[in-house]
Amino acid sequence: MSRLATAYSLTDVGATRSLYDEWAATYDAEMSEASQDYVAPASASAHLLKCLGPDFKTARILDAGCGTGLVGVHLARLGASAVDGIDLSPGMLDVARRTGAYKALDAVDLSKPLRCADNEYRAVVCVGTLTQGHVGPEPLAEFVRVVQPGGFVVTTVLGSIWESGRYESEVVGLARSNKVEVLGAELEDYRRGAGVQARMVVLRVL
Repeated sequence: MSRLATAYSLTDVGATRSLYDEWAATYDAEMSEASQDYVAPASASAHLLKCLGPDFKTARILDAGCGTGLVGVHLARLGASAVDGIDLSPGMLDVARRTGAYKALDAVDLSKPLRCADNEYRAVVCVGTLTQGHVGPEPLAEFVRVVQPGGFVVTTVLGSIWESGRYESEVVGLARSNKVEVLGAELEDYRRGAGVQARMVVLRVL
């Protein structure tokens, strides 16, 4: 079984942390191979740039589930200068730290409430974490809580579990509660080489 398949099958937080700690050194190379062509970090970063417009370069952005820093690197290339990252795996964070793309990095379990103040960030971006065997839909409400009114949440949700994993119902509930405006939730290429798509969920916080 590949590491990716193993990751999708795990249900224990400790086992997931250990897997990603071990995978950290080769993760970027494996995910960039033609068989995966992991385009989601670049795509989500482009969506966030479009959302924030002129504020993008100075906006405080939280990269939730930042892993090795693939999203942070793309954000930095586009001009972002105030990005913080959080992830379950200290090993992944060690790699992310070497990118120089982050102001701060912290080991955090996204299945628990975030240690962030209300309205602390202008945006949250989360790529590759709301997926099978990882984190359920509950963090979406936390992302909304820590984003300022008028700010944005941009997150991928693996297409195959958008409905069955209750992500869709969570987004609908946030919208019905007048906490967010749903700007998009379209299927986009995620791991293009493997033919895998994800919902690119774009929310404006109200």
